[in-house]
Amino acid sequence: MEITTALTADVLVIGFGKGGKTAARVLADAGRRVVLIEQSENMYGGTCPNVGCVPTKMLVHYANTKRLKDDAQEFFAHSIAGVRTLTSAFRAGNFDALNSRDTATVITGTARFIDPHTVAVGEEPDLITVTAPTILINTGSEPVIPPIPGLASSPHLVSSTELTRTQNLPERLVVLGGGYLGLEFAGIYRHFGTDVTVLEAAERLLPREDEDIAQAVEEILTDDGIRVITGAKVTEVRDNGAVSAVMYEKDGRTHTVDASALLPATGRRPVTGGLRLDAAGVRTAPNGAIDVDEHLRSSQPHIYALGDVNGGEQFTYISLDDARIVLDQLLGEGERTTTDRRAVPHTLFITPPLATVGLTERQARAQGLDVKVSREKVANIVAMPRAYTVEETRGVMKFVVDSDTDLILGAALLSIDAQEIINTVALAMRHNITATQLRDSIYTHPSSTEALNEVFDKVVS
Repeated sequence: MEITTALTADVLVIGFGKGGKTAARVLADAGRRVVLIEQSENMYGGTCPNVGCVPTKMLVHYANTKRLKDDAQEFFAHSIAGVRTLTSAFRAGNFDALNSRDTATVITGTARFIDPHTVAVGEEPDLITVTAPTILINTGSEPVIPPIPGLASSPHLVSSTELTRTQNLPERLVVLGGGYLGLEFAGIYRHFGTDVTVLEAAERLLPREDEDIAQAVEEILTDDGIRVITGAKVTEVRDNGAVSAVMYEKDGRTHTVDASALLPATGRRPVTGGLRLDAAGVRTAPNGAIDVDEHLRSSQPHIYALGDVNGGEQFTYISLDDARIVLDQLLGEGERTTTDRRAVPHTLFITPPLATVGLTERQARAQGLDVKVSREKVANIVAMPRAYTVEETRGVMKFVVDSDTDLILGAALLSIDAQEIINTVALAMRHNITATQLRDSIYTHPSSTEALNEVFDKVVS
Protein backbone atom coordinates (compact mmCIF):
# COMPACT_ATOMS: atom_id res chain seq x y z
CA MET A 1 0.00 0.00 0.00
CA GLU A 2 1.54 3.26 -1.16
CA ILE A 3 0.74 6.12 1.21
CA THR A 4 0.73 9.60 -0.27
CA THR A 5 0.13 11.43 3.01
CA ALA A 6 0.51 10.19 6.59
CA LEU A 7 -1.03 12.34 9.32
CA THR A 8 -0.97 12.06 13.07
CA ALA A 9 -3.44 13.62 15.47
CA ASP A 10 -4.29 13.62 19.14
CA VAL A 11 -7.90 12.79 18.32
CA LEU A 12 -9.42 11.38 15.14
CA VAL A 13 -13.14 11.90 14.58
CA ILE A 14 -14.94 9.86 11.91
CA GLY A 15 -18.22 11.50 10.93
CA PHE A 16 -19.39 15.12 11.04
CA GLY A 17 -22.56 14.57 13.08
CA LYS A 18 -23.66 16.53 16.12
CA GLY A 19 -21.64 14.54 18.62
CA GLY A 20 -18.51 14.35 16.49
CA LYS A 21 -18.37 18.00 15.49
CA THR A 22 -19.13 19.19 19.03
CA ALA A 23 -16.36 17.07 20.54
CA ALA A 24 -13.95 18.03 17.75
CA ARG A 25 -14.54 21.75 18.31
CA VAL A 26 -14.09 21.58 22.08
CA LEU A 27 -11.00 19.41 21.80
CA ALA A 28 -9.46 21.70 19.19
CA ASP A 29 -10.12 24.70 21.43
CA ALA A 30 -8.39 22.81 24.25
CA GLY A 31 -5.26 22.56 22.10
CA ARG A 32 -5.65 18.98 20.90
CA ARG A 33 -4.69 18.22 17.30
CA VAL A 34 -7.95 17.03 15.73
CA VAL A 35 -8.59 15.44 12.34
CA LEU A 36 -12.23 14.96 11.33
CA ILE A 37 -13.11 12.75 8.37
CA GLU A 38 -16.46 13.12 6.59
CA GLN A 39 -17.27 10.99 3.57
CA SER A 40 -19.44 13.58 1.77
CA GLU A 41 -19.12 17.32 1.30
CA ASN A 42 -22.92 17.37 1.32
CA MET A 43 -23.01 16.16 4.93
CA TYR A 44 -20.79 18.66 6.77
CA GLY A 45 -22.61 19.10 10.06
CA GLY A 46 -24.31 15.70 9.92
CA THR A 47 -27.82 14.49 9.22
CA CYS A 48 -29.71 17.13 11.21
CA PRO A 49 -28.82 20.34 9.32
CA ASN A 50 -28.59 18.66 5.91
CA VAL A 51 -31.29 16.02 5.47
CA GLY A 52 -32.95 15.64 8.87
CA CYS A 53 -34.20 18.01 11.55
CA VAL A 54 -33.60 21.35 9.86
CA PRO A 55 -34.96 20.72 6.34
CA THR A 56 -37.95 18.68 7.53
CA LYS A 57 -39.02 21.23 10.13
CA MET A 58 -38.54 24.01 7.61
CA LEU A 59 -40.83 22.09 5.26
CA VAL A 60 -43.37 21.77 8.07
CA HIS A 61 -43.28 25.55 8.37
CA TYR A 62 -43.57 26.16 4.64
CA ALA A 63 -46.37 23.64 4.20
CA ASN A 64 -48.43 25.30 6.93
CA THR A 65 -48.14 28.71 5.25
CA LYS A 66 -49.49 27.53 1.88
CA ARG A 67 -52.63 29.43 0.84
CA LEU A 68 -55.52 28.05 -1.19
CA LYS A 69 -54.67 30.36 -4.08
CA ASP A 70 -51.06 29.18 -4.27
CA ASP A 71 -50.16 26.81 -7.08
CA ALA A 72 -49.14 23.61 -5.30
CA GLN A 73 -46.21 22.72 -7.56
CA GLU A 74 -44.80 26.24 -7.71
CA PHE A 75 -45.15 26.73 -3.96
CA PHE A 76 -43.46 23.40 -3.27
CA ALA A 77 -40.55 24.15 -5.61
CA HIS A 78 -40.11 27.55 -3.94
CA SER A 79 -40.12 25.86 -0.53
CA ILE A 80 -37.48 23.32 -1.53
CA ALA A 81 -35.34 26.15 -2.90
CA GLY A 82 -35.58 27.85 0.49
CA VAL A 83 -34.54 24.64 2.22
CA ARG A 84 -31.54 24.28 -0.08
CA THR A 85 -30.43 27.83 0.64
CA LEU A 86 -30.58 27.32 4.38
CA THR A 87 -28.94 23.89 4.43
CA SER A 88 -26.15 25.12 2.17
CA ALA A 89 -25.47 27.98 4.56
CA PHE A 90 -25.48 25.65 7.56
CA ARG A 91 -23.19 23.20 5.78
CA ALA A 92 -20.65 25.89 4.95
CA GLY A 93 -20.89 27.27 8.46
CA ASN A 94 -20.25 23.90 10.04
CA PHE A 95 -17.21 23.30 7.84
CA ASP A 96 -15.70 26.74 8.45
CA ALA A 97 -16.39 26.65 12.19
CA LEU A 98 -14.20 23.59 12.56
CA ASN A 99 -11.67 23.76 9.74
CA SER A 100 -10.79 27.38 10.56
CA ARG A 101 -9.40 26.35 13.94
CA ASP A 102 -5.60 26.13 13.96
CA THR A 103 -5.51 22.66 15.49
CA ALA A 104 -8.33 21.12 13.41
CA THR A 105 -8.32 19.61 9.92
CA VAL A 106 -11.29 18.33 7.93
CA ILE A 107 -10.73 15.59 5.35
CA THR A 108 -13.44 14.61 2.89
CA GLY A 109 -13.43 10.92 2.08
CA THR A 110 -14.43 7.47 3.28
CA ALA A 111 -12.48 6.13 6.25
CA ARG A 112 -11.62 2.49 6.90
CA PHE A 113 -9.55 1.04 9.73
CA ILE A 114 -6.13 -0.47 9.04
CA ASP A 115 -5.39 -1.21 12.70
CA PRO A 116 -6.81 -0.06 16.08
CA HIS A 117 -5.13 3.36 15.83
CA THR A 118 -4.98 4.04 12.09
CA VAL A 119 -7.50 4.64 9.31
CA ALA A 120 -7.02 5.04 5.59
CA VAL A 121 -8.90 7.56 3.46
CA GLY A 122 -9.20 7.37 -0.31
CA GLU A 123 -7.31 5.16 -2.74
CA GLU A 124 -3.88 5.15 -4.35
CA PRO A 125 -2.33 7.38 -5.59
CA ASP A 126 -4.16 9.78 -3.25
CA LEU A 127 -4.20 7.61 -0.17
CA ILE A 128 -4.12 9.33 3.24
CA THR A 129 -3.61 7.62 6.57
CA VAL A 130 -4.44 9.16 9.92
CA THR A 131 -3.09 7.76 13.18
CA ALA A 132 -4.33 8.84 16.61
CA PRO A 133 -4.31 7.53 20.19
CA THR A 134 -7.99 8.45 20.60
CA ILE A 135 -10.71 7.87 18.01
CA LEU A 136 -14.37 8.96 17.99
CA ILE A 137 -16.84 7.31 15.59
CA ASN A 138 -19.93 9.33 14.72
CA THR A 139 -21.07 7.94 11.36
CA GLY A 140 -24.81 7.98 12.08
CA SER A 141 -27.51 5.76 10.64
CA GLU A 142 -29.21 5.05 7.33
CA PRO A 143 -32.75 4.03 6.29
CA VAL A 144 -33.66 0.36 6.16
CA ILE A 145 -35.57 -0.82 3.10
CA PRO A 146 -37.80 -3.72 4.20
CA PRO A 147 -37.61 -6.93 2.14
CA ILE A 148 -40.92 -6.46 0.36
CA PRO A 149 -41.01 -7.97 -3.15
CA GLY A 150 -40.69 -5.23 -5.76
CA LEU A 151 -39.97 -2.43 -3.29
CA ALA A 152 -36.21 -2.02 -3.75
CA SER A 153 -36.52 -2.01 -7.55
CA SER A 154 -39.54 0.29 -7.71
CA PRO A 155 -38.87 3.40 -9.84
CA HIS A 156 -41.06 5.33 -7.42
CA LEU A 157 -39.08 4.42 -4.31
CA VAL A 158 -37.86 7.55 -2.50
CA SER A 159 -35.87 8.19 0.65
CA SER A 160 -36.47 10.88 3.23
CA THR A 161 -33.33 12.58 1.93
CA GLU A 162 -34.72 12.72 -1.60
CA LEU A 163 -38.01 14.13 -0.32
CA THR A 164 -36.17 17.09 1.20
CA ARG A 165 -34.39 17.84 -2.09
CA THR A 166 -36.73 17.05 -4.98
CA GLN A 167 -38.56 19.99 -6.54
CA ASN A 168 -41.32 17.84 -7.96
CA LEU A 169 -44.36 17.52 -5.73
CA PRO A 170 -45.64 13.93 -5.96
CA GLU A 171 -49.31 13.50 -6.67
CA ARG A 172 -49.69 10.41 -4.49
CA LEU A 173 -47.36 9.58 -1.60
CA VAL A 174 -47.60 6.24 0.18
CA VAL A 175 -45.70 6.00 3.46
CA LEU A 176 -44.78 2.58 4.81
CA GLY A 177 -44.71 2.93 8.58
CA GLY A 178 -46.49 5.21 11.03
CA GLY A 179 -43.54 6.17 13.21
CA TYR A 180 -42.06 9.61 13.74
CA LEU A 181 -40.41 9.99 10.34
CA GLY A 182 -43.34 8.54 8.43
CA LEU A 183 -45.98 10.71 10.09
CA GLU A 184 -43.89 13.88 9.77
CA PHE A 185 -43.52 13.41 6.02
CA ALA A 186 -47.17 12.45 5.72
CA GLY A 187 -48.17 15.74 7.35
CA ILE A 188 -45.69 17.81 5.35
CA TYR A 189 -46.73 16.51 1.96
CA ARG A 190 -50.44 16.51 2.71
CA HIS A 191 -50.28 20.20 3.61
CA PHE A 192 -48.44 20.87 0.34
CA GLY A 193 -51.34 19.24 -1.50
CA THR A 194 -50.24 15.64 -2.08
CA ASP A 195 -52.68 12.77 -1.65
CA VAL A 196 -51.13 10.80 1.25
CA THR A 197 -51.70 7.27 2.54
CA VAL A 198 -49.96 5.82 5.60
CA LEU A 199 -49.75 2.03 5.86
CA GLU A 200 -48.95 0.87 9.41
CA ALA A 201 -48.54 -2.81 10.26
CA ALA A 202 -49.50 -2.38 13.94
CA GLU A 203 -53.15 -2.29 14.91
CA ARG A 204 -52.85 1.39 15.83
CA LEU A 205 -50.49 4.30 15.42
CA LEU A 206 -47.83 5.03 18.02
CA PRO A 207 -48.22 1.83 20.06
CA ARG A 208 -45.80 3.12 22.71
CA GLU A 209 -48.20 5.94 23.59
CA ASP A 210 -51.45 5.66 25.51
CA GLU A 211 -54.35 4.69 23.29
CA ASP A 212 -56.21 7.96 23.84
CA ILE A 213 -53.18 9.97 22.69
CA ALA A 214 -52.62 7.79 19.64
CA GLN A 215 -56.30 8.12 18.75
CA ALA A 216 -56.13 11.90 19.06
CA VAL A 217 -53.12 11.94 16.70
CA GLU A 218 -54.92 9.77 14.17
CA GLU A 219 -58.00 12.00 14.30
CA ILE A 220 -55.89 15.06 13.53
CA LEU A 221 -54.12 13.36 10.63
CA THR A 222 -57.42 12.12 9.24
CA ASP A 223 -58.93 15.58 9.69
CA ASP A 224 -56.10 16.92 7.52
CA GLY A 225 -57.02 14.48 4.78
CA ILE A 226 -54.37 11.81 5.37
CA ARG A 227 -55.57 8.26 4.83
CA VAL A 228 -54.31 6.18 7.75
CA ILE A 229 -54.60 2.41 7.43
CA THR A 230 -53.48 0.38 10.45
CA GLY A 231 -53.15 -3.39 10.63
CA ALA A 232 -51.86 -3.29 7.05
CA LYS A 233 -49.24 -5.84 6.00
CA VAL A 234 -47.57 -4.74 2.76
CA THR A 235 -46.93 -7.82 0.62
CA GLU A 236 -45.74 -6.56 -2.78
CA VAL A 237 -44.99 -3.52 -4.91
CA ARG A 238 -45.73 -3.66 -8.64
CA ASP A 239 -44.55 -1.14 -11.22
CA ASN A 240 -47.47 0.22 -13.25
CA GLY A 241 -45.68 2.90 -15.23
CA ALA A 242 -46.61 6.30 -13.81
CA VAL A 243 -47.35 4.74 -10.42
CA SER A 244 -46.44 1.74 -8.32
CA ALA A 245 -49.23 -0.46 -7.03
CA VAL A 246 -48.72 -1.19 -3.33
CA MET A 247 -50.40 -4.43 -2.31
CA TYR A 248 -51.32 -4.95 1.34
CA GLU A 249 -53.37 -7.34 3.43
CA LYS A 250 -55.87 -6.19 6.02
CA ASP A 251 -58.57 -8.17 7.77
CA GLY A 252 -57.90 -11.17 5.57
CA ARG A 253 -58.35 -9.30 2.31
CA THR A 254 -55.88 -7.92 -0.24
CA HIS A 255 -56.02 -4.23 -1.11
CA THR A 256 -54.11 -1.93 -3.46
CA VAL A 257 -53.11 1.71 -3.29
CA ASP A 258 -51.24 3.57 -6.04
CA ALA A 259 -48.12 5.59 -5.33
CA SER A 260 -46.25 8.09 -7.49
CA ALA A 261 -43.78 8.26 -4.56
CA LEU A 262 -43.20 5.46 -2.08
CA LEU A 263 -41.42 6.19 1.21
CA PRO A 264 -40.28 3.32 3.48
CA ALA A 265 -40.23 4.70 7.02
CA THR A 266 -39.68 1.48 8.92
CA GLY A 267 -36.48 2.23 10.78
CA ARG A 268 -32.80 3.05 10.44
CA ARG A 269 -29.59 1.11 11.09
CA PRO A 270 -26.10 2.23 12.17
CA VAL A 271 -23.65 3.03 9.38
CA THR A 272 -20.66 0.80 10.09
CA GLY A 273 -20.44 -1.46 7.06
CA GLY A 274 -17.48 0.19 5.35
CA LEU A 275 -15.43 1.05 8.43
CA ARG A 276 -13.69 -2.33 8.65
CA LEU A 277 -14.17 -2.37 12.40
CA ASP A 278 -12.81 -5.91 12.51
CA ALA A 279 -9.37 -4.52 11.67
CA ALA A 280 -9.66 -2.30 14.74
CA GLY A 281 -10.93 -5.06 17.01
CA VAL A 282 -14.21 -3.22 17.65
CA ARG A 283 -17.22 -5.39 18.49
CA THR A 284 -20.63 -4.72 16.97
CA ALA A 285 -24.19 -5.90 17.57
CA PRO A 286 -26.05 -7.95 14.94
CA ASN A 287 -27.56 -4.76 13.48
CA GLY A 288 -24.10 -3.20 13.04
CA ALA A 289 -24.26 -0.92 16.07
CA ILE A 290 -20.98 -0.48 17.94
CA ASP A 291 -21.11 -2.06 21.40
CA VAL A 292 -20.33 0.58 24.03
CA ASP A 293 -20.30 0.87 27.82
CA GLU A 294 -21.91 3.65 29.85
CA HIS A 295 -18.95 5.90 29.02
CA LEU A 296 -19.43 5.20 25.28
CA ARG A 297 -16.16 3.27 25.06
CA SER A 298 -16.12 0.43 22.56
CA SER A 299 -14.38 -2.91 23.06
CA GLN A 300 -11.23 -0.91 22.31
CA PRO A 301 -11.08 1.56 25.25
CA HIS A 302 -9.52 4.33 23.14
CA ILE A 303 -12.31 4.17 20.54
CA TYR A 304 -15.64 5.82 21.39
CA ALA A 305 -18.94 5.69 19.49
CA LEU A 306 -21.32 8.66 19.54
CA GLY A 307 -24.85 9.14 18.20
CA ASP A 308 -26.92 6.70 16.16
CA VAL A 309 -23.93 4.48 15.42
CA ASN A 310 -23.85 3.17 19.01
CA GLY A 311 -27.39 1.81 18.84
CA GLY A 312 -28.96 4.27 21.28
CA GLU A 313 -31.88 6.61 20.72
CA GLN A 314 -31.64 8.23 17.30
CA PHE A 315 -31.96 11.91 18.15
CA THR A 316 -29.58 14.80 17.56
CA TYR A 317 -29.76 15.91 21.18
CA ILE A 318 -28.73 12.44 22.34
CA SER A 319 -25.69 12.66 20.08
CA LEU A 320 -24.92 16.04 21.70
CA ASP A 321 -25.14 14.50 25.15
CA ASP A 322 -22.89 11.68 23.95
CA ALA A 323 -20.30 14.35 23.16
CA ARG A 324 -20.58 15.68 26.72
CA ILE A 325 -19.92 12.20 28.11
CA VAL A 326 -16.88 11.64 25.90
CA LEU A 327 -15.50 15.12 26.59
CA ASP A 328 -15.82 14.43 30.31
CA GLN A 329 -13.70 11.33 29.73
CA LEU A 330 -11.06 13.19 27.73
CA LEU A 331 -10.98 16.58 29.46
CA GLY A 332 -12.96 16.27 32.67
CA GLU A 333 -13.45 14.04 35.67
CA GLY A 334 -14.70 11.03 33.73
CA GLU A 335 -17.82 10.67 35.88
CA ARG A 336 -20.60 11.44 33.41
CA THR A 337 -22.38 8.38 31.90
CA THR A 338 -25.40 7.44 29.83
CA THR A 339 -27.11 6.28 33.03
CA ASP A 340 -27.31 9.92 34.17
CA ARG A 341 -30.01 10.67 31.60
CA ARG A 342 -33.45 11.26 33.02
CA ALA A 343 -36.70 12.62 31.59
CA VAL A 344 -35.51 12.83 27.99
CA PRO A 345 -38.27 14.46 25.89
CA HIS A 346 -39.27 13.61 22.33
CA THR A 347 -41.28 15.50 19.72
CA LEU A 348 -43.20 14.30 16.69
CA PHE A 349 -43.44 17.32 14.40
CA ILE A 350 -46.87 16.87 12.95
CA THR A 351 -49.30 19.82 13.09
CA PRO A 352 -49.85 20.43 15.96
CA PRO A 353 -46.79 18.61 17.35
CA LEU A 354 -46.87 15.75 19.82
CA ALA A 355 -44.27 16.02 22.57
CA THR A 356 -43.79 13.38 25.26
CA VAL A 357 -41.60 12.69 28.26
CA GLY A 358 -41.46 10.08 31.00
CA LEU A 359 -44.03 7.37 31.64
CA THR A 360 -47.36 6.92 29.91
CA GLU A 361 -50.42 6.27 32.06
CA ARG A 362 -50.35 2.64 30.96
CA GLN A 363 -46.71 2.23 31.96
CA ALA A 364 -47.20 3.92 35.33
CA ARG A 365 -50.16 1.74 36.26
CA ALA A 366 -48.33 -1.40 35.05
CA GLN A 367 -45.57 -0.54 37.54
CA GLY A 368 -48.15 -0.48 40.32
CA LEU A 369 -47.84 3.25 40.92
CA ASP A 370 -50.69 5.20 42.50
CA VAL A 371 -51.28 7.97 39.99
CA LYS A 372 -53.54 10.86 39.20
CA VAL A 373 -54.16 11.80 35.59
CA SER A 374 -55.07 15.16 34.09
CA ARG A 375 -56.33 15.15 30.50
CA GLU A 376 -57.73 18.25 28.83
CA LYS A 377 -58.55 19.09 25.25
CA VAL A 378 -56.61 22.18 24.17
CA ALA A 379 -59.85 23.82 23.03
CA ASN A 380 -61.15 23.59 26.62
CA ILE A 381 -58.09 25.09 28.37
CA VAL A 382 -59.22 28.59 29.24
CA ALA A 383 -55.73 29.58 30.39
CA MET A 384 -54.27 28.96 26.94
CA PRO A 385 -55.56 31.72 24.67
CA ARG A 386 -52.49 31.43 22.45
CA ALA A 387 -54.08 28.38 20.83
CA TYR A 388 -56.92 30.62 19.67
CA THR A 389 -54.68 33.50 18.60
CA VAL A 390 -52.80 31.22 16.19
CA GLU A 391 -56.01 29.39 15.20
CA GLU A 392 -54.82 25.94 16.25
CA THR A 393 -57.00 24.58 19.04
CA ARG A 394 -56.77 20.92 18.15
CA GLY A 395 -55.08 18.45 20.45
CA VAL A 396 -54.93 17.36 24.05
CA MET A 397 -52.63 17.70 27.08
CA LYS A 398 -52.17 14.76 29.41
CA PHE A 399 -50.13 14.52 32.61
CA VAL A 400 -49.45 11.56 34.87
CA VAL A 401 -48.65 12.53 38.48
CA ASP A 402 -47.61 10.41 41.46
CA SER A 403 -50.43 10.62 44.02
CA ASP A 404 -48.12 10.33 46.99
CA THR A 405 -45.29 12.70 46.04
CA ASP A 406 -47.01 15.11 43.61
CA LEU A 407 -44.08 14.53 41.24
CA ILE A 408 -44.71 14.40 37.51
CA LEU A 409 -44.17 10.93 36.09
CA GLY A 410 -44.91 11.70 32.47
CA ALA A 411 -46.64 13.93 29.95
CA ALA A 412 -48.04 13.77 26.43
CA LEU A 413 -48.71 17.16 24.87
CA LEU A 414 -50.47 17.26 21.51
CA SER A 415 -50.75 20.98 21.01
CA ILE A 416 -49.38 24.14 19.49
CA ASP A 417 -45.89 24.82 20.93
CA ALA A 418 -45.73 21.36 22.53
CA GLN A 419 -42.08 21.06 21.46
CA GLU A 420 -41.29 24.00 23.76
CA ILE A 421 -43.61 23.27 26.69
CA ILE A 422 -42.22 19.75 27.04
CA ASN A 423 -38.76 21.11 27.83
CA THR A 424 -40.16 22.96 30.84
CA VAL A 425 -41.92 19.81 32.01
CA ALA A 426 -38.82 17.65 31.49
CA LEU A 427 -36.67 20.12 33.44
CA ALA A 428 -39.18 20.05 36.27
CA MET A 429 -39.08 16.25 36.31
CA ARG A 430 -35.28 16.18 36.44
CA HIS A 431 -35.21 18.52 39.41
CA ASN A 432 -38.18 17.07 41.32
CA ILE A 433 -40.36 20.12 40.90
CA THR A 434 -43.92 19.13 41.78
CA ALA A 435 -47.13 19.49 39.81
CA THR A 436 -48.29 22.04 42.39
CA GLN A 437 -45.20 24.17 41.84
CA LEU A 438 -45.69 24.10 38.07
CA ARG A 439 -49.36 24.98 38.48
CA ASP A 440 -48.58 27.94 40.71
CA SER A 441 -45.67 29.35 38.69
CA ILE A 442 -45.79 32.63 36.78
CA TYR A 443 -45.70 32.38 32.96
CA THR A 444 -45.87 35.01 30.25
CA HIS A 445 -49.22 35.78 28.64
CA PRO A 446 -50.50 34.86 26.18
CA SER A 447 -48.30 31.78 25.95
CA SER A 448 -48.81 28.07 25.65
CA THR A 449 -46.81 27.35 28.80
CA GLU A 450 -49.43 29.05 30.95
CA ALA A 451 -51.72 26.12 30.20
CA LEU A 452 -49.83 24.50 33.09
CA ASN A 453 -51.66 26.90 35.43
CA GLU A 454 -54.87 25.05 34.63
CA VAL A 455 -54.21 21.50 33.55
CA PHE A 456 -52.83 20.43 36.95
CA ASP A 457 -55.98 21.48 38.81
CA LYS A 458 -57.43 17.98 38.57
CA VAL A 459 -54.38 16.30 40.06
CA VAL A 460 -53.33 18.85 42.68
CA SER A 461 -55.20 18.76 45.98
